[in-house]
Amino acid sequence: MKVLVVGATGATGRLVVQALLQRGHAVHAVVRNPSSMPADVRDHPRYQAHVASVHELPPADWNALVADCEGFVSCLGHRLSLRGIFGPPRRLVTDVVHRIAQAVIAAEPKEPARLVLMNTSGNRNRDLDEKVSFAQRVVVGGLRILVPPHADNEDAAEVLRTEVGPENPHLRWVAVRPDGLFDAPAVEPYDVHPSPTRSAIFNAGKTSRIQVADFMGRLLSEDELWERWQGQMPVLYDRAHQAPS
Repeated sequence: MKVLVVGATGATGRLVVQALLQRGHAVHAVVRNPSSMPADVRDHPRYQAHVASVHELPPADWNALVADCEGFVSCLGHRLSLRGIFGPPRRLVTDVVHRIAQAVIAAEPKEPARLVLMNTSGNRNRDLDEKVSFAQRVVVGGLRILVPPHADNEDAAEVLRTEVGPENPHLRWVAVRPDGLFDAPAVEPYDVHPSPTRSAIFNAGKTSRIQVADFMGRLLSEDELWERWQGQMPVLYDRAHQAPS
């Protein structure tokens, strides 16, 4: 499978690229600085970098990028700095996901392409009756207003949920919701749930970035797993680091 990855040089994105290469996929990545990828990735025969800023690409370039791709991964996020959180582009993730979806649907592939979005457990899946306390609703409402990246994450998932829909003939999707990201050297056992089993605000769990990469790589590689989760927003928890819920 040929997979296009955006956000490939981030802490999770580069692990996703490595996971996909290990599973035999051809990986194309949109990067601003090619040297920011590890040397073993840059030199890999199935890796190709496209040097550009994703939020500045015109529609014609997106059309060329998605050509012949069967899979797409977005690990885009905002930098954890004042400029990254409050400066432009405020709708980075939403706009890029929307442009990829538009380009793929316009291309009308014979078989539905697969898009995997890295999202957050703090975003509620509005297709399900996910129980959220009043206190959490207040906090999340404040984040939505005061912290632009949170609203961006919510809106990106809504593009897939409402604009693309669960049964689009040209594009299917999964929005992966990790909780409390941390770094780990290897993939350890993790659990996947349709909805959060704990409060993302008041009783958060943990998910390692390499677990997210493993799950995303498996989604694009294993048809049975894909069929289980396509059109959904699964939540990942590291099994060993779970505090009592």
